[in-house]
Amino acid sequence: MGDMTNSDFYAKNQRNEGSHAGGFGCSLMDLRTLMELRGNDAIVKIQEDYGDVEGLCKRLKTSPTEGLAGVATDLDKRKETFGRNLIPPKKPKTFLQLVWEALQDVTLIILEIAAIISLGLSFYQPPGEGNEACGAAAGGVEDEGESEAGWIEGAAILLSVVCVVLVTAFNDWSKEKQFRGLQSRIEQEQKFQVVRGGQVIQLPVADIVVGDIAQVKYGDLLPADGILIQGNDLKIDESSLTGESDHVRKAPDRDPMLLSGTHVMEGSGRVLVTAVGVNSQTGIIFTLLGASGEEEEKKEKKAVKKQDGAAAMEMQPLKSAEGGESDEKEKKKVNVSKKEKSVLQGKLTKLAVQIGKAGLVMSAITVIILVLYFCIDNFVVLKRPWLPECTPIYIQYFVKFFIIGVTVLVVAVPEGLPLAVTISLAYSVKKMMKDNNLVRHLDACETMGNATAICSDKTGTLTTNRMTAVQLYVADVHYKEIPDPSVLPPKTLEILINAISINSAYTTKILPPDKEGGLPKQVGNKTECGLLGLVLDLKRDYQPIRDQMPEEKLYKVYTFNSVRKSMSTVIKLPDGSFRMYSKGASEILLKKCSRILNETGEAKLFRPRDRDEMVKKVIEPMACDGLRTIGVAYRDFSASPEPDWENEADILTDLTGICVVGIEDPVRPEVPAAIQKCQRAGITVRMVTGDNINTARAIAIKCGIIHPGEDFLCIDGKEFNRRIRNEKGEVEQERIDKVWPKLRVLARSSPTDKHTLVKGIIDSTMVEQRQVVAVTGDGTNDGPALKKADVGFAMGIAGTDVAKEASDIILTDDNFSSIVKAVMWGRNVYDSISKFLQFQLTVNVVAVIVAFTGACITQDSPLKAVQMLWVNLIMDTFASLALATEPPTESLLMRKPYGRNKPLISSTMTKNILGHGVYQLVIIFTLLFVGENIFDIDSGRNAPLHAPPSEHYTIIFNTFVMMQLFNEINARKIHGERNVFNGIFRNPIFCTIVLGTFAVQIIIVQFGGKPFSCSPLDLDKWMWCVFLGVGELLWGQVISTIPNSRLKFLKGAGQLTEKDEVPEEEMNEDNEEIDHAERELRRGQILWFRGLNRIQTQIEVVNTFKSGTSFQGALRRQSSTTSQNQDVTNVSSPTHVSVSNALSSPTNTTAVPAGQC
Repeated sequence: MGDMTNSDFYAKNQRNEGSHAGGFGCSLMDLRTLMELRGNDAIVKIQEDYGDVEGLCKRLKTSPTEGLAGVATDLDKRKETFGRNLIPPKKPKTFLQLVWEALQDVTLIILEIAAIISLGLSFYQPPGEGNEACGAAAGGVEDEGESEAGWIEGAAILLSVVCVVLVTAFNDWSKEKQFRGLQSRIEQEQKFQVVRGGQVIQLPVADIVVGDIAQVKYGDLLPADGILIQGNDLKIDESSLTGESDHVRKAPDRDPMLLSGTHVMEGSGRVLVTAVGVNSQTGIIFTLLGASGEEEEKKEKKAVKKQDGAAAMEMQPLKSAEGGESDEKEKKKVNVSKKEKSVLQGKLTKLAVQIGKAGLVMSAITVIILVLYFCIDNFVVLKRPWLPECTPIYIQYFVKFFIIGVTVLVVAVPEGLPLAVTISLAYSVKKMMKDNNLVRHLDACETMGNATAICSDKTGTLTTNRMTAVQLYVADVHYKEIPDPSVLPPKTLEILINAISINSAYTTKILPPDKEGGLPKQVGNKTECGLLGLVLDLKRDYQPIRDQMPEEKLYKVYTFNSVRKSMSTVIKLPDGSFRMYSKGASEILLKKCSRILNETGEAKLFRPRDRDEMVKKVIEPMACDGLRTIGVAYRDFSASPEPDWENEADILTDLTGICVVGIEDPVRPEVPAAIQKCQRAGITVRMVTGDNINTARAIAIKCGIIHPGEDFLCIDGKEFNRRIRNEKGEVEQERIDKVWPKLRVLARSSPTDKHTLVKGIIDSTMVEQRQVVAVTGDGTNDGPALKKADVGFAMGIAGTDVAKEASDIILTDDNFSSIVKAVMWGRNVYDSISKFLQFQLTVNVVAVIVAFTGACITQDSPLKAVQMLWVNLIMDTFASLALATEPPTESLLMRKPYGRNKPLISSTMTKNILGHGVYQLVIIFTLLFVGENIFDIDSGRNAPLHAPPSEHYTIIFNTFVMMQLFNEINARKIHGERNVFNGIFRNPIFCTIVLGTFAVQIIIVQFGGKPFSCSPLDLDKWMWCVFLGVGELLWGQVISTIPNSRLKFLKGAGQLTEKDEVPEEEMNEDNEEIDHAERELRRGQILWFRGLNRIQTQIEVVNTFKSGTSFQGALRRQSSTTSQNQDVTNVSSPTHVSVSNALSSPTNTTAVPAGQC
């Protein structure tokens, strides 16, 4: 069904039209045309065609109060007739498509072409075979058996390309699969309340059918189209469909049409579902966008661009408007990955491009040198003529040189970098599921590692969200625990029980515990559950009262919202008069009371000074115990004249107070420890809550957010606004800057306050590192703050759909300590990437220098093309798997967060890369030039074209791989720790890959023969290779003994990447006025300069090692080049001036912040 196209849908439904759609009184098309109408037109149409909504219910064979019976056959028939409530997803890419995409890699294409030419030439036998005139060029070909083996190299290269492609494609495929799994998991999370067989049940959204009666309430995201049967004060935000920002009032007699994908902002109601899936309004839009299955494939290729747009939209379930707009702008580039590119991936892609450019230049120089040397040697020095019959042999040589050049390039390009990020993030996301973090956007996981501030809700996140009434002020007495009902005046008790039972959502219930001896289950709004618990504690039951006064009979309901901070319900009494029950935040409700019930149950006057006294004597003491205080009151109205219910100001005044209840929401036991971890990790936790300031302060002290005696701010929303707004009432950033650093608790805050605070902290420039803010939220009104934050956490249990939709991560257990886990995983991603970078760059530098100098001095790369590809496979694909899947440890929480603009490569890493590079180069060049004497074997240098593989070069290759393997273990630690084996067995993937690589290496050397240019080694030589490899571990200890402070130049090196790594968006923000094309051009210039710089440094380093002069000299030379193009850098973005200056004098350490060493 998932793949069924829309055309099939319609075809099916057209067939059913004749018989009035499978026995129902109206067809799919009737309902579709009905749902296209709005407001009055819709009401008229319903009256004309069906009489009223009840008539429509009859035609759809459902009951407005009982709902559907829920019989399986009936449900299937409805799905058959009216469709299912799901939008068929776009087909995932097949494995073959992914293979094809992996083959698009330019370097691989170059290699394939070179290999094919090499193959073709090896089969071509030149006629002048024995011709001496071709001289040394034909040197090795006389060896009969060998000339046949010439094709092996070409074939081996092709084979290794196939390997690389398959591994890449497999990685992409598993990533895509995980994505889809995640997506369906998010969709399954969304459940909805439906009445079936008279019972209210929670159903997954996909199971809703036409004819269901759904209950909608504040904060829901509507899953299907429907018609309102009964509503209380219902307001809908339809901006996602219509673009209208004002909330639309819905009522059965004014505008009963509810559309899927819109948000309920206020009120509640019951809805008859009339259209689902592709037939709902959102579904129709999706169909127009081409989100469903195979339609495009039938059309011509024109639609290809559109298809990608649909995929990008599909990532955000039912978010039509937002998705649509962004698609328009970037039709050409829209791809799911577009949205998922994170800061880290941006930094890495940039780094990879730069290294790639340097590699390209190196490989070009290698080829040119080899060709020139060959030509000069043969045609100038030996004065040989170019004979036509020798041409194929010469070309074979040129192809060989070309292949060597390409291999240098392949090794230089770190295509493993983006792969490592993806693997690391995908792995983390999968594991974070187990830690109750459902990640909706990949990059949120990594951003979380840099978080410097968390603004958390109180209720449900820091506390258990199980409200229990523990104190009560009633009939002029403050009871410290719930009293026996016999001591209360019967009249007061009666009114109190009614006020609580009727004036609360009927969906809120207290059910018996799931397991023996457990706590009773609280369903619905937790504060109301606390009040209903009070009714039960007073030995009464709320259910009979509700049965007597069912929801349909409620005369008028003013639902709770963030402006009113109270909820009221009006009922009609038997004598025709009205009574209104109210409950809400005690300070607010008491302001509206003019009387209060006394000890006999009579109403007595309640003056402002009585109120102040009550606040002091009752409410503040309750709040200081960390209780939330709720006031309950009522008011009677006469039957005639009937009050104007729309005029809230007149209705909600002159109340009679009944009681004040103190409700406790205990702190979650694991929260204080989690908050302590955050503070240790350099993250400030702030509490933002709607509760009053005393309650909030009491809870904050229990949690450990504030410690008595510290310098901190606890203020409420009013005071906060007074401090941050100027005379005109506008928010000023410098005013916020005075408040937020010390602010720890913001009480009685509105959603706008929360948004202002988050925005203020993020935009603040008073600290050198821009703050990275995480926010938790559960209510609909938290949406803007969640969107604005760097990482938004929504509550999986208490959260509304709107909040989940705006968030990046969903906490499936609503628990603050899961946020700490997210921080740990985020930091782990960053560290994993750094480990991989450290390993990768060492191999890159060494392999490129070896191939380059080897080629220049001996006319042949000591590492052959196929060997290089194998090394490339180890270091790119396998190492990214091994190092990117290290599990996180608690020690990650012992350091401060990295800032947004910390360079990717720290000075410790630079030290390690250079140190290990030196070791490897010394060993390899020693083996290359004097190896034959040490091991007493034939020299492999200057071998003719098809010479058999020499033991000499095999030892070099084997030692090189061994050094990489042991250096991979070194790379596990990047902060200069001594014990590199710490926790190695906790990562089975790492152990498997290292041992697996070792095993394959043995096979390649012993049995690889001609294709791998290896000749088997005896045990003695093997031991030497392994011994030189193990030397890496010892050398690593030597390196970590050298303190960074002694190596002044590292400061420059560590900083070197900083100017590259500032994300482009930030550069662009600084100078929007520069024309875009001009900026691109300048960026090109800068990249080119930097590329050149890199190469100069590398050549410089090699020469320095050869001549043995000081490293300082090399760096000075480089810094002067930097200062030459400094002005270019400054044009590009003013923020980097200091970096270039710091670079232009390696000894000037002042420009480097202390945290960066």
